Amino acid sequence: MEKEARESPGSNTLLQDAPTARRTLSFVPKPGTGIISDVRARAPWYLSDWTDAWNYRVVPATALIFFANVLPGIAFSLDLIETTQQYTVTEVLISSFMAAFVFSVFGAQPLTIAGVTGPITVFNKTIYDIIHKQSNAPNYLHFVGWVYLWAAIIHWVTAIFNWCNAVRYVTLFSCDTFGFYVSWVYLQYGVQVITRQFSGDFEGALVGITLALLMLVTSFLFQCLSETTLFHRHIRRFFSDYGMPISLIAVSSMAYWGRFNASNPSTLPVGGAFQAANGRAWLVKFWELDGKWVGIALPFGIILWILFFFDHNVSSLIAQGSQFPLRKPPGFHYDFFLLGITTFIAGLIGVPAPNGLIPQAPIHTASLLIMGKSSQKDIDEEQQITKLSSESGNDSNGAVIKTENSFDYSVSRREVPIAVVEQRVSNLAQGSLCLVLLTGPFLHILGLVPRGVLAGLFWFMGANALKGNGITIKLLYLIRDKTLTSPNDPLKKVRKSRLLMFVAIQLVAFGATFVVTQSIAALGFPIIILLLVPLRTYVIPLLPFTQEELSILDGPTASPFTMESVGGSLHTA
Repeated sequence: MEKEARESPGSNTLLQDAPTARRTLSFVPKPGTGIISDVRARAPWYLSDWTDAWNYRVVPATALIFFANVLPGIAFSLDLIETTQQYTVTEVLISSFMAAFVFSVFGAQPLTIAGVTGPITVFNKTIYDIIHKQSNAPNYLHFVGWVYLWAAIIHWVTAIFNWCNAVRYVTLFSCDTFGFYVSWVYLQYGVQVITRQFSGDFEGALVGITLALLMLVTSFLFQCLSETTLFHRHIRRFFSDYGMPISLIAVSSMAYWGRFNASNPSTLPVGGAFQAANGRAWLVKFWELDGKWVGIALPFGIILWILFFFDHNVSSLIAQGSQFPLRKPPGFHYDFFLLGITTFIAGLIGVPAPNGLIPQAPIHTASLLIMGKSSQKDIDEEQQITKLSSESGNDSNGAVIKTENSFDYSVSRREVPIAVVEQRVSNLAQGSLCLVLLTGPFLHILGLVPRGVLAGLFWFMGANALKGNGITIKLLYLIRDKTLTSPNDPLKKVRKSRLLMFVAIQLVAFGATFVVTQSIAALGFPIIILLLVPLRTYVIPLLPFTQEELSILDGPTASPFTMESVGGSLHTA
């Protein structure tokens, strides 16, 4: 009977066994197996990806991710724009639209938000600094076009030969460290946006600082209100959905009120509608580059591949983390092949190459959560935990522990994630809004946004990402009053010395990455990031951790369901 069920095309058992077959994928042969498997797994859901978008959650998700994606991408590119003179805001918006269109319409993981990131702007600017100092320097966009082409070819080879299966080795250790780095990059760029204004009018710079702080505080105020028990739950969800966009619009408006307006605060530099930098043609004829520079571009292309391999796949992992109740299958191999296509197109039209975004990708998924009441099973488990913790009475410091009768019955009314609106419309819509911004009237409005507001947006997104980062959580546990630490906290089972050792390794890796980014060797930071994976897989298990401690300190980033695309998680202590 079991054999008949597996062979029956209409049986549920066949669907359950399909992931098991996917786990047999190898790293090399058979070529194309991973891509074909991803397409077959996702294709049955394609129609529902559009019909499921008929849900209100798509509206706030589109608004939130539009502001969280486009404006930081432009702000990240300010240094690149002003230094190289080869890009404008138009190129950034075109790149964001291209990524949103490709991954929302054709991608297997449409929840993953792709766009212009801080690392790619650092990468492109470093290339400019290197070749600009050379005698007989090549055309910058021609050289970058070849860098992108080499990177695209390696992307395609990676996807075809199933090398994305290496993602199975990526755990929370690497994701938390990289996320910690990205969060601090956001905070740093916020400071840089402010400090650049001091080269001009001093009063305008002070107004910029004021606007940045207002943006930061107001956004956090809305977020904090959404997490309290104040107001009706629909109002709290409204604060969570629209708090940041409202803050951005309100604070930007303040720049044109009273003495703020008199100080003439610095705003975004915008060009003509749909016009490339310096009036150049949109097609970059990079094949006209001298042969010697074509070979020199190859190592840069390899470094870009390393950056995107880790950055994009980790973004996809975090966007499909185990905390999200997803039901549609992923597709890492197929999406990485698509990333090669977008990278090639970016070089062909002379725009910054887009890739997966942190923290925007998980923000997008979180905004699509459908909340519901706790199940009776969850309530019973909470009651049991409270009962067990109450049996000890007082702790060793005399602090009173809750009794069984003090169980918080608000648990029965607590909302928990019960589903995610898995669809393609919100990603496509936020990308399409980039084209709307490129029209004359809206481009003028974009040019009115003060840079100080963007600095505050950077600080908010960076601080918000730090708040939920695994490294931050462990650091807060170390300094928390032990009498106020939950008796059910898993970290209590980890020796303090081992917890300190684990966090110290992550902080050293973060520090090395951050320092390299600030140095002349900035191009090498993707290599340090990639080395986090073998460090966790081969080195950390040799240190004096117990199997239980490692299982608590680290774990898979995504659920086994998500990891099926890369052959299943290989996380072991």
